[in-house]
Amino acid sequence: MTAERIAKAPKLKLAITAGIGSDHVDLDATISHGITVVEETYSNSISVAEHAVMQVLALVRNYLPSHEGVVNGGWNIADSVERAYDIEGMNVGVIAAGRIGRAVLRRLAPFDVHLHYTDKNRLSPEIERELALTVHPDAASLVRAVDVVSIHAPLHPQTHHLFDDALISSMKRGSYIVNTARAEIADRDAIVRALESAQIAGYAGDVWYP
Repeated sequence: MTAERIAKAPKLKLAITAGIGSDHVDLDATISHGITVVEETYSNSISVAEHAVMQVLALVRNYLPSHEGVVNGGWNIADSVERAYDIEGMNVGVIAAGRIGRAVLRRLAPFDVHLHYTDKNRLSPEIERELALTVHPDAASLVRAVDVVSIHAPLHPQTHHLFDDALISSMKRGSYIVNTARAEIADRDAIVRALESAQIAGYAGDVWYP
């Protein structure tokens, strides 16, 4: 929904996003043309939360390389388990604890992990006690403390390329990143460099740019 497209649609009054996040809409242009932009809030929140947990487990358990080895006719257990770990006892952090982030935290709690989060709006003391959460003032503090980080923040100037070389280099060596939010929160080339150097052990995402 670019400004050019919006200018060519003089009758347009409403733009509905079938999901969460309106960063693909030129909001300045919609405001100037009197167009209402709405999101289907909560429409896919649980789906994304379950998907994020699945990606965490797939990374830590080394599931996909192991599965690929079997599909290709192999059965080398030693190679499969060399990089497969229990998530139990790990420190897992969530960046942004909105509907999706909170759902991820709740679904990870039964795995007996140590849960961390950061959000501009702190959760209630009741939720923090219930899930034994450690709160961090910002992403920089959180990523230094965790083995796995799951990103659920919206894309805006403060989160654009948040995961750059500097932030990733501050993480524990061999940690994991899951991004089911927006692709440009992570600097693609920085992720590649971190994977090639083994600074991070794995990256999972269902969002890409371009």
